[in-house]
Amino acid sequence: MAKGSIGISKILLLPLLLLVLETTAFSENHQLKQQQRRPRQYYRNAYATMMYMGTPRDYEFYVATRVMIRSLSRLHVAADLVVIASPDVPLRWIQTLEQEDGAKVVRVENLNNPYSNQHNFDKRFKLTLNKLYAWSLVDYDRVVMLDADNLFLRNADELFQCGQFCAAFINPCIFHTGLFVLQPSMEVFKDMLHELKVGRDNPDGADQGFIGGYFPDLLDQPLFRAPPNGSKLNGTYRLPLGYQMDASYYYLRLHWSVPCGPNSVITFPGAPWLKPWYWWSWPVLPLGISWHAQRQQTLGYGAEMPVVLIQSLIYLGIIAMTRMARPNISKLCYRRSDKSITLIHTVLKMIAAWSIVAAYVVPFVLIPHTIHPLLGWGLYFLGTFALCFIAINALLLPMLPVLALWLGFLGVLFVMAFPWYPDGVIRALSVFAYAFCAAPFAWLSVVKVMSSIQAAVEREAYFPKIG
Repeated sequence: MAKGSIGISKILLLPLLLLVLETTAFSENHQLKQQQRRPRQYYRNAYATMMYMGTPRDYEFYVATRVMIRSLSRLHVAADLVVIASPDVPLRWIQTLEQEDGAKVVRVENLNNPYSNQHNFDKRFKLTLNKLYAWSLVDYDRVVMLDADNLFLRNADELFQCGQFCAAFINPCIFHTGLFVLQPSMEVFKDMLHELKVGRDNPDGADQGFIGGYFPDLLDQPLFRAPPNGSKLNGTYRLPLGYQMDASYYYLRLHWSVPCGPNSVITFPGAPWLKPWYWWSWPVLPLGISWHAQRQQTLGYGAEMPVVLIQSLIYLGIIAMTRMARPNISKLCYRRSDKSITLIHTVLKMIAAWSIVAAYVVPFVLIPHTIHPLLGWGLYFLGTFALCFIAINALLLPMLPVLALWLGFLGVLFVMAFPWYPDGVIRALSVFAYAFCAAPFAWLSVVKVMSSIQAAVEREAYFPKIG
């Protein structure tokens, strides 16, 4: 058993090696960014996004905004990079956006949302109407308004040739406000504020419903094609789908199939806890690794590295100390009466069950949410193994049944990440087949753990009689 533990410990040293390599890469990236940072220039067009506070995921969206801004800068776009920020955005974030990322931050007051009492209103969208401030950026001829979950694959400056309003339909009937082009106008902005006051119908109470209702005829407009002479169009246009490729389309075939326009921008709508910057979203949603490739090339992971390194060292220390202390862990003696055996049995089963549950939950909670998926999953498996090792040695549990779930998670991640599936349907069926086959082994492991506790209690391995 000792040799097996040492072998597993060596395997679990891999995340530490990844940390060293990532830290070196970040240092090189930082030096390169310092050399390539361009001086402040001013343009007649802008890419803009918004930032506000008040959700549990404010920091994650701040990181996503920085990655998107730096990605645009890397593409050498001929436009200003603007962040429309509410007053409660921390000053240190504003300074970082301006001084390190080269963004122009515009501070605005939060717009009052008159739809917050609707029955279907989602509180996390309360301040999304701040997006309307894009029409107040009258220093620019055209603005491309963006959500932070957009991933640019190439320079899309031709969008500034579009008309007064242009957006893409990722829903067959409703355009998506995660990316649209507009011509700033104080007249339009003031009219929108008036519509808010009079209570224009808004299906979702957020920016999507309001802007969709304000431009109801977009579906009937012509498709945007950039004039080859570089001139700007007038009017309203639909953008080809290639400017807002929904990541969901990717998972049907595990490759892009959007022939009706330039494959320029990926968007990640859907469940907020499966956004691409969360380490656990890969390989559940494999396309998230593309977002992390952008982050690694632009922002890096220096902010999270100290925490990840400290956690790795703590987990490795737990494994070593638990292994060395094992002969003494179970030698504690407690006076008991024969009448208490049933209660002790029940309590020990609960302790064992909750300790194993905690071993799988605690590392997940402690890992920085926006770390690279390979580092995140590596640290998670290291942490769960370390905490399971405590339960194995303290409660004299069999190693393999306790680690069955650990091995099962490792297996399902491998099945999900397997790169040679012909399409998303085969991938989903493979994951289902794996779960179906693994379920009996998981149940047998639970039975084995409980029976081991019962046997240990009956032979008084935990509480030998004294006195």
